[in-house]
Amino acid sequence: MDEPLRDTRTLVIQLRDRIADLVREVGLNPGDKLPTEAQLTQRFKISRPALREALKLLEQDGIIYVEHGRGRYVSAMSAVQVDRPITVFESVTDMARHYGYATTNKVLSISEELPDAVIAEQLRLAKGERVIRLERLRLHEEEPILYCIDYLPRHIVPVRLYDIDWSGSLLELLDHYRNRPRMSAANVSAVMLPEEVVQHNDLRDFGPALLIRETCFNAAAIPVIYALDYHRGSHFAFSLARK
Repeated sequence: MDEPLRDTRTLVIQLRDRIADLVREVGLNPGDKLPTEAQLTQRFKISRPALREALKLLEQDGIIYVEHGRGRYVSAMSAVQVDRPITVFESVTDMARHYGYATTNKVLSISEELPDAVIAEQLRLAKGERVIRLERLRLHEEEPILYCIDYLPRHIVPVRLYDIDWSGSLLELLDHYRNRPRMSAANVSAVMLPEEVVQHNDLRDFGPALLIRETCFNAAAIPVIYALDYHRGSHFAFSLARK
Protein backbone atom coordinates (compact mmCIF):
# COMPACT_ATOMS: atom_id res chain seq x y z
CA MET A 1 0.00 0.00 0.00
CA ASP A 2 1.37 3.41 -0.91
CA GLU A 3 2.32 5.75 1.96
CA PRO A 4 0.29 8.95 2.46
CA LEU A 5 1.60 11.86 0.40
CA ARG A 6 4.02 14.08 2.28
CA ASP A 7 6.32 16.61 0.62
CA THR A 8 6.50 20.35 0.00
CA ARG A 9 4.62 20.44 -3.31
CA THR A 10 0.93 21.21 -3.34
CA LEU A 11 -1.20 18.16 -2.65
CA VAL A 12 -2.83 18.14 -6.09
CA ILE A 13 0.54 18.39 -7.88
CA GLN A 14 1.89 15.54 -5.75
CA LEU A 15 -1.10 13.42 -6.61
CA ARG A 16 -0.92 14.20 -10.33
CA ASP A 17 2.70 13.04 -10.39
CA ARG A 18 1.95 9.91 -8.37
CA ILE A 19 -0.87 8.86 -10.69
CA ALA A 20 1.38 9.44 -13.71
CA ASP A 21 4.02 7.27 -12.00
CA LEU A 22 1.39 4.60 -11.34
CA VAL A 23 0.53 4.45 -15.04
CA ARG A 24 4.17 3.64 -15.81
CA GLU A 25 4.76 1.35 -12.82
CA VAL A 26 1.86 -1.00 -13.55
CA GLY A 27 2.53 -0.93 -17.29
CA LEU A 28 -0.71 0.65 -18.47
CA ASN A 29 -0.67 1.18 -22.21
CA PRO A 30 -2.54 3.71 -24.37
CA GLY A 31 -6.21 2.71 -24.37
CA ASP A 32 -6.05 0.92 -21.01
CA LYS A 33 -8.56 1.99 -18.40
CA LEU A 34 -7.36 3.93 -15.36
CA PRO A 35 -8.31 2.58 -11.91
CA THR A 36 -11.60 3.95 -10.61
CA GLU A 37 -11.85 7.01 -8.36
CA ALA A 38 -12.67 4.73 -5.42
CA GLN A 39 -9.56 2.62 -6.06
CA LEU A 40 -7.33 5.68 -6.39
CA THR A 41 -8.64 7.41 -3.27
CA GLN A 42 -8.05 4.23 -1.30
CA ARG A 43 -4.58 3.71 -2.76
CA PHE A 44 -3.34 7.24 -2.11
CA LYS A 45 -5.44 7.95 1.02
CA ILE A 46 -6.71 11.18 -0.47
CA SER A 47 -10.03 13.01 -0.68
CA ARG A 48 -12.25 12.67 -3.74
CA PRO A 49 -12.15 16.46 -4.57
CA ALA A 50 -8.33 16.50 -4.53
CA LEU A 51 -8.24 13.38 -6.70
CA ARG A 52 -10.56 14.93 -9.27
CA GLU A 53 -8.40 18.08 -9.47
CA ALA A 54 -5.32 15.91 -10.09
CA LEU A 55 -7.16 13.92 -12.75
CA LYS A 56 -8.18 17.16 -14.45
CA LEU A 57 -4.51 18.18 -14.61
CA LEU A 58 -3.60 14.83 -16.16
CA GLU A 59 -6.41 15.29 -18.68
CA GLN A 60 -5.15 18.80 -19.50
CA ASP A 61 -1.63 17.40 -19.96
CA GLY A 62 -3.05 14.82 -22.36
CA ILE A 63 -1.92 11.86 -20.24
CA ILE A 64 -5.46 10.55 -19.83
CA TYR A 65 -8.78 11.09 -21.57
CA VAL A 66 -12.40 10.68 -20.48
CA GLU A 67 -15.13 8.68 -22.11
CA HIS A 68 -18.31 9.82 -20.41
CA GLY A 69 -20.22 6.97 -18.85
CA ARG A 70 -17.28 4.59 -19.25
CA GLY A 71 -14.33 6.03 -17.32
CA ARG A 72 -10.84 7.44 -17.77
CA TYR A 73 -8.29 5.94 -20.13
CA VAL A 74 -4.57 6.24 -20.74
CA SER A 75 -3.85 8.32 -23.83
CA ALA A 76 -1.16 8.01 -26.48
CA MET A 77 0.64 10.95 -24.85
CA SER A 78 1.50 8.74 -21.88
CA ALA A 79 3.97 6.91 -24.11
CA VAL A 80 5.83 10.16 -24.80
CA GLN A 81 8.16 10.84 -21.89
CA VAL A 82 9.94 14.17 -21.48
CA ASP A 83 12.19 15.15 -18.59
CA ARG A 84 10.66 18.49 -17.63
CA PRO A 85 7.85 19.51 -19.98
CA ILE A 86 7.57 23.27 -20.35
CA THR A 87 3.81 22.74 -20.55
CA VAL A 88 3.60 21.95 -16.83
CA PHE A 89 2.34 24.87 -14.73
CA GLU A 90 4.10 24.99 -11.39
CA SER A 91 5.88 27.45 -9.14
CA VAL A 92 9.50 28.35 -9.86
CA THR A 93 10.45 26.74 -6.55
CA ASP A 94 8.74 23.46 -7.47
CA MET A 95 10.31 23.54 -10.93
CA ALA A 96 13.80 24.05 -9.48
CA ARG A 97 13.20 21.25 -6.98
CA HIS A 98 12.43 18.86 -9.83
CA TYR A 99 15.92 19.64 -11.17
CA GLY A 100 17.42 18.77 -7.79
CA TYR A 101 17.99 22.35 -6.62
CA ALA A 102 17.11 23.55 -3.12
CA THR A 103 16.79 27.26 -3.79
CA THR A 104 16.87 30.23 -1.48
CA ASN A 105 15.27 33.50 -2.53
CA LYS A 106 17.08 36.83 -2.30
CA VAL A 107 14.91 39.90 -2.78
CA LEU A 108 16.81 42.48 -4.82
CA SER A 109 14.06 45.11 -4.94
CA ILE A 110 10.36 45.65 -4.34
CA SER A 111 8.46 48.69 -5.56
CA GLU A 112 5.09 50.07 -6.63
CA GLU A 113 5.08 51.75 -10.04
CA LEU A 114 3.19 52.54 -13.21
CA PRO A 115 3.56 49.71 -15.76
CA ASP A 116 4.80 50.12 -19.29
CA ALA A 117 2.47 49.32 -22.20
CA VAL A 118 3.48 45.65 -22.45
CA ILE A 119 2.93 44.93 -18.76
CA ALA A 120 -0.36 46.85 -18.72
CA GLU A 121 -1.58 44.84 -21.70
CA GLN A 122 -0.54 41.49 -20.24
CA LEU A 123 -2.25 42.24 -16.92
CA ARG A 124 -5.26 43.94 -18.60
CA LEU A 125 -4.83 47.07 -16.52
CA ALA A 126 -6.79 50.26 -16.97
CA LYS A 127 -4.95 53.52 -17.51
CA GLY A 128 -3.40 54.73 -14.26
CA GLU A 129 -3.50 51.34 -12.50
CA ARG A 130 -0.25 50.52 -10.74
CA VAL A 131 1.72 47.31 -10.30
CA ILE A 132 3.97 45.75 -7.72
CA ARG A 133 7.40 45.00 -9.21
CA LEU A 134 9.31 42.23 -7.42
CA GLU A 135 12.92 41.49 -8.40
CA ARG A 136 14.48 38.36 -6.96
CA LEU A 137 17.47 36.09 -7.35
CA ARG A 138 17.19 32.33 -6.75
CA LEU A 139 20.35 30.70 -5.44
CA HIS A 140 21.42 27.10 -5.04
CA GLU A 141 24.30 26.63 -2.60
CA GLU A 142 25.02 30.39 -2.88
CA GLU A 143 25.23 30.17 -6.68
CA PRO A 144 22.69 32.26 -8.67
CA ILE A 145 20.66 30.05 -11.02
CA LEU A 146 17.53 32.17 -11.65
CA TYR A 147 16.93 35.89 -12.03
CA CYS A 148 13.22 36.73 -11.77
CA ILE A 149 11.01 39.79 -12.14
CA ASP A 150 7.33 39.52 -11.26
CA TYR A 151 4.62 42.13 -11.81
CA LEU A 152 1.35 41.96 -9.87
CA PRO A 153 -1.66 44.29 -10.13
CA ARG A 154 -1.39 46.50 -7.05
CA HIS A 155 -5.05 46.15 -6.11
CA ILE A 156 -4.92 42.38 -5.53
CA VAL A 157 -2.47 42.76 -2.60
CA PRO A 158 -4.31 45.27 -0.40
CA VAL A 159 -1.60 45.78 2.26
CA ARG A 160 1.59 47.81 2.62
CA LEU A 161 4.52 46.36 0.71
CA TYR A 162 6.77 46.26 3.76
CA ASP A 163 4.23 44.19 5.70
CA ILE A 164 4.95 41.16 3.48
CA ASP A 165 7.90 38.78 3.37
CA TRP A 166 8.51 38.84 -0.38
CA SER A 167 11.10 36.05 -0.24
CA GLY A 168 8.30 33.49 0.10
CA SER A 169 6.00 31.87 -2.46
CA LEU A 170 3.99 34.24 -4.65
CA LEU A 171 1.47 31.49 -5.35
CA GLU A 172 0.81 31.07 -1.63
CA LEU A 173 0.60 34.84 -1.16
CA LEU A 174 -1.98 35.18 -3.92
CA ASP A 175 -3.83 32.16 -2.58
CA HIS A 176 -4.20 34.09 0.69
CA TYR A 177 -5.91 36.89 -1.25
CA ARG A 178 -8.03 34.41 -3.25
CA ASN A 179 -6.17 34.99 -6.50
CA ARG A 180 -3.99 31.89 -6.75
CA PRO A 181 -2.74 31.30 -10.31
CA ARG A 182 -4.16 28.16 -11.91
CA MET A 183 -2.73 28.29 -15.44
CA SER A 184 -0.46 30.40 -17.60
CA ALA A 185 0.53 31.33 -21.12
CA ALA A 186 4.28 31.45 -21.72
CA ASN A 187 6.99 31.68 -24.34
CA VAL A 188 10.68 30.89 -24.12
CA SER A 189 13.71 32.46 -25.78
CA ALA A 190 17.49 32.20 -25.48
CA VAL A 191 18.99 35.49 -24.26
CA MET A 192 21.72 37.07 -22.19
CA LEU A 193 20.84 38.88 -18.98
CA PRO A 194 20.28 42.61 -19.60
CA GLU A 195 23.57 44.42 -19.12
CA GLU A 196 22.17 46.72 -16.42
CA VAL A 197 21.07 43.65 -14.44
CA VAL A 198 24.53 42.12 -14.76
CA GLN A 199 26.20 45.33 -13.60
CA HIS A 200 23.81 46.13 -10.74
CA ASN A 201 23.82 42.61 -9.27
CA ASP A 202 27.34 41.36 -10.04
CA LEU A 203 26.10 38.56 -12.32
CA ARG A 204 28.94 38.52 -14.83
CA ASP A 205 29.27 34.73 -14.56
CA PHE A 206 25.58 34.02 -15.14
CA GLY A 207 26.08 33.38 -18.87
CA PRO A 208 23.36 32.60 -21.45
CA ALA A 209 19.83 32.23 -20.13
CA LEU A 210 16.50 30.72 -21.11
CA LEU A 211 13.98 33.52 -20.62
CA ILE A 212 10.42 32.42 -19.92
CA ARG A 213 7.88 35.24 -20.22
CA GLU A 214 4.74 34.08 -18.50
CA THR A 215 1.30 35.51 -17.76
CA CYS A 216 -0.45 33.64 -14.95
CA PHE A 217 -4.24 33.56 -14.57
CA ASN A 218 -6.51 32.84 -11.62
CA ALA A 219 -9.47 30.45 -11.75
CA ALA A 220 -11.62 33.17 -13.34
CA ALA A 221 -9.04 33.61 -16.15
CA ILE A 222 -7.98 37.03 -14.82
CA PRO A 223 -4.22 37.73 -15.13
CA VAL A 224 -2.57 38.08 -11.72
CA ILE A 225 1.17 37.79 -12.48
CA TYR A 226 3.35 38.78 -15.41
CA ALA A 227 6.74 37.12 -14.92
CA LEU A 228 10.15 37.30 -16.56
CA ASP A 229 12.22 34.34 -15.37
CA TYR A 230 15.82 34.02 -16.59
CA HIS A 231 16.94 30.41 -16.11
CA ARG A 232 20.70 29.99 -16.11
CA GLY A 233 21.40 28.08 -19.30
CA SER A 234 24.10 25.91 -17.76
CA HIS A 235 21.61 24.58 -15.20
CA PHE A 236 18.27 24.19 -17.00
CA ALA A 237 16.85 22.47 -20.07
CA PHE A 238 13.21 22.02 -21.06
CA SER A 239 11.46 19.41 -23.18
CA LEU A 240 8.36 19.59 -25.35
CA ALA A 241 5.67 17.08 -26.17
CA ARG A 242 3.53 18.17 -29.12
CA LYS A 243 -0.07 17.10 -29.62
